[in-house]
Amino acid sequence: MERRTIGAAALGVGAVGLGCMPMSWAYSSSEQHGVTSLRAVHTALDAGVSLLDTADMYGPFTNELLLGRVLKERREEAFVSTKCGLLVGDQHIVANGRPGYVHRACDASLRRLQTDTIDLYQLHRADPEVPIEETWGAMAELVTAGKVRALGFCAVGARADRRAGTGIHDGTIRQLERVQQVFPVGAVQAELSVWSREALATLLPWCETRGIGFLAAMPLGNGYLTGALTTGGGFEPDDVRARHPRFTADMMAANQPIVAGLRRVARRHGSATPGQIALAWVLAQGRHVVPVPGTKKPHWVTENACASALELTEHDLAEIGALPTARGSWD
Repeated sequence: MERRTIGAAALGVGAVGLGCMPMSWAYSSSEQHGVTSLRAVHTALDAGVSLLDTADMYGPFTNELLLGRVLKERREEAFVSTKCGLLVGDQHIVANGRPGYVHRACDASLRRLQTDTIDLYQLHRADPEVPIEETWGAMAELVTAGKVRALGFCAVGARADRRAGTGIHDGTIRQLERVQQVFPVGAVQAELSVWSREALATLLPWCETRGIGFLAAMPLGNGYLTGALTTGGGFEPDDVRARHPRFTADMMAANQPIVAGLRRVARRHGSATPGQIALAWVLAQGRHVVPVPGTKKPHWVTENACASALELTEHDLAEIGALPTARGSWD
């Protein structure tokens, strides 16, 4: 697989990563099987998919424990990315950016992951009650201590922070400017896909000009861009898509032209699938971009990994660029 680098430290990873969250959190619990998930992680490493993205809150904790079983055997082949800063309760999630907590969270993640070093330690969310410089400073201390190689900033929840009259990532960039004064940002993780392109306007260029890696979260649109989801098929109650404004029956039907466009491009590339074309489009947005599709099944891991070999033409990119962005029930 093609290799790409993250941040000024030039940390090398496979061009396509693996989002491990669906194995333990947020998606259809009836389909979460430990043995299958372990096979998916091994399949990823076999294919050169080295970046394994997790977080202490996924489960909570069980996702890191699962990865730890693989890392115990294959640590040298993996690039481990995990996150801290969010605590999960029965019916709520709260941010905790206190320096003492950051240190304890890192030590706990290291134990669960069965490793001495985390390659990329990301701040999952900023704590509104703690100056972000204090949180980031505590994370920087982990680098000094040799527990972490690089720091990342997760901006996946930016939509919820948007104020009227501002760009979706304006607040994130202001926070990034502040923490950059404390310790270098190695990577930023935010949503980027064919149906959600907001990061192209400001956040992606901000990262590129500063040599910061960009981890594209949800590059397959929570599975929609694979074309495998049935319109109106419904989701299990614990699946985040059951409450997502893009996954109502009406909106899934309204967004079908996006998948149809990906299918048209895929037909020009032999046996390529819509999902592979969607990942190839993300890869084409810059050499600093690494898509991190989430899955829990080996066959999807293999399909996603093969997207790194696709080369889209200028005509392909123009056709995809002309596709509509996603509609949701908020529109």
